[in-house]
Amino acid sequence: MELALLLVSMAAVVLAATAVSDRLHVPAPLLLVVVGAVASYVPGVPTIHLESEVVLLGLLPPLLYAAAIQTSLVDFNANRGSILRLSVVLVVITSLVVGAVVEWLVPGIGWAAAIAIGAVVAPPDAVAATAVARRIGLPRRVVTILEGESLLNDATALVALGTATAALSGSVTMGAVGLDFLLAAGGGTAIGVLFFVVVAWLRKRLTDPLLDTALSFLTPFAAFVAAEEIHASGVIAVVVAGLLLGHKAPIIQTAQSRITERITWRTVAFVLENTVFLLIGLQLDWILADVAESTLTGARIALVCAATFATVIAVRMAWVFGTLLFRRLGSDPLPASWTFLIGWAGMRGVVTLAAAFVIPEDAPHREVLLLVAFTVVAGTLLVQGLTLPPLTRLLRVPAPDPAEDALSRAGLLQQAADAGLAKLEELDFDDHHGVDAQVRARIDQRTFAAWEQLSTAEGEETPSELYTRVRREMIAAERAKVLLVRSKGRLASEVVSEVLGMLDIEESMLDAGTEARASVRNTSMAFTAGRVCDDLAEQPAIETVADPACASCLADGTRWVSLRQCLTCGHVGCCDSSVGRHATAHFHDTLHPVMQSAEPDEQWRWCYVHNLTG
Repeated sequence: MELALLLVSMAAVVLAATAVSDRLHVPAPLLLVVVGAVASYVPGVPTIHLESEVVLLGLLPPLLYAAAIQTSLVDFNANRGSILRLSVVLVVITSLVVGAVVEWLVPGIGWAAAIAIGAVVAPPDAVAATAVARRIGLPRRVVTILEGESLLNDATALVALGTATAALSGSVTMGAVGLDFLLAAGGGTAIGVLFFVVVAWLRKRLTDPLLDTALSFLTPFAAFVAAEEIHASGVIAVVVAGLLLGHKAPIIQTAQSRITERITWRTVAFVLENTVFLLIGLQLDWILADVAESTLTGARIALVCAATFATVIAVRMAWVFGTLLFRRLGSDPLPASWTFLIGWAGMRGVVTLAAAFVIPEDAPHREVLLLVAFTVVAGTLLVQGLTLPPLTRLLRVPAPDPAEDALSRAGLLQQAADAGLAKLEELDFDDHHGVDAQVRARIDQRTFAAWEQLSTAEGEETPSELYTRVRREMIAAERAKVLLVRSKGRLASEVVSEVLGMLDIEESMLDAGTEARASVRNTSMAFTAGRVCDDLAEQPAIETVADPACASCLADGTRWVSLRQCLTCGHVGCCDSSVGRHATAHFHDTLHPVMQSAEPDEQWRWCYVHNLTG
């Protein structure tokens, strides 16, 4: 009963702290560490010892898998050089430099134990950095590099830690170290690919979303255990399997399975991520109690902790800026301000604290090494985590632009719709029921809604917003009717639940469209997005005519939604969401390829020929 009460209390604290963090504008991981540290001294709160097996086997695989399936394999591959330099080379260098500092400051600790703690504090956390980065809106490329680094650096650190702990009990040769790294990387990759092939084969034959999601839960644990059984890296196995399965999900899974898996893993990741940081804080009381019995003086212990903390930060910053030259020689260099943020976003997390418990109990000054690990975790979370947002603002690093996202989304949906309509033209079927018109109308509604999200004008209700408002009120009435029927008990509950689920899915799609439009308002849309064709290159954005109007709409007595200006002749026509669609009609009459939005504060263009935005 006490265990159940503890688990319920922790869950309640996690939810409450997460909700409060939004109001305080403080990342939840940072607040939860502080809450956990304070709670560890509250009378009646039991002492919780975070066992390494619980973290490395129970928490790490699902956290890594949840992050991997959401990471773009394309973006990961595009930044693989930066990711490998941070996740492999930097971890090894940090382990050695921190080991040298600890060996120098702690008499009699020995190189093996010193390098062991260096390996423990070397890898930034897979959750902490990206949680803070996404909250403050760092550029997506920065987030991708931090995510990729965090997915792989645990493997390097654990191999280095294993080598150091082995040296504590015997001799280790350089050949054995190299062989361990090769086996960890090669074996982990092979196991990850194998699990991807097996799971992909099964998913193509599973149509039940529940079975598919259950298989998804099994995958990270099975891949991790299988890799560790052959002394390979379970971390790499989980990451490789997750990256490949996430990349191939649109092909090997049904749409309903993908939706179910996405929501389920988001929930699991939310609970585990935040619980982990609460657990980190709860370790403070007993770690300090053990350190009080150390033979080292308090001043020496404080010096070791502070020196290790400073070394971890200094080595990362030096390495990141030292390799900046190589990145700037490439075709797509990172700005210096982005590079600084990558260096500063080196927050450590639960893997660092859990790995510290792997150090043998008979290692010299083990209690001090545990405090060093806790200091680095708490220090980087609080110091770097709290200063990252103001530094981002100070360096004027731009967040992802919702207007640019909206333009890219509309352009991609337009290309997809054109491909679908082309396939519709190829299909040979007897249309006695007007299905062709229904399909075209549904595609038009989806595509037009995406284009209407680009509008930054206040006060004007677009057709898609009017549709959303009307349809939401209709769904509320439909749901009320279904609930009334349910209360009478005349229909099977499964049927009622299925109908309610259909209404919920449709309403969630309406909400997503409304949120996308709201994020675009009050943003200037003067940018170039995506691949530029010859027509867009030849016709750059211009200052559109003042007080534009669609002459055809005025003549017809109809209203327009948004206006577009032809960049060839200056003709102004209404958009496709308008009744007349006169801008598109002008293109079909003249074949003038590029039009530009004539709305205030909008300078995006569209090429009718190549279906590209600019």
